[in-house]
Amino acid sequence: MADIGGIAGDRLRSFIERIERLEEERRTLSADIKEVYAEAKGTGFDIKTMRQIVRIRRIDKDDLDEQETLLDLYKRALGMLPEASPTSAAAE
Repeated sequence: MADIGGIAGDRLRSFIERIERLEEERRTLSADIKEVYAEAKGTGFDIKTMRQIVRIRRIDKDDLDEQETLLDLYKRALGMLPEASPTSAAAE
């Protein structure tokens, strides 16, 4: 295909076809992942919790530590967690 308006048609077609193949692979992988979750659910596992674990495992350890620290701090500020126990405060 010739260049039209400064666009290399063959090169563009190559990119488009690669993207289409990758999109198809993604759809196939998504279906496979859904199958695994369905299988896990069938054996009694909680899918929502599994998805959360998968998400957590993707996060860098330092980022995860920071997120958990902030979450704990915010929960304490909102009264969702007990304050530090008096025995631990007395030890300081």
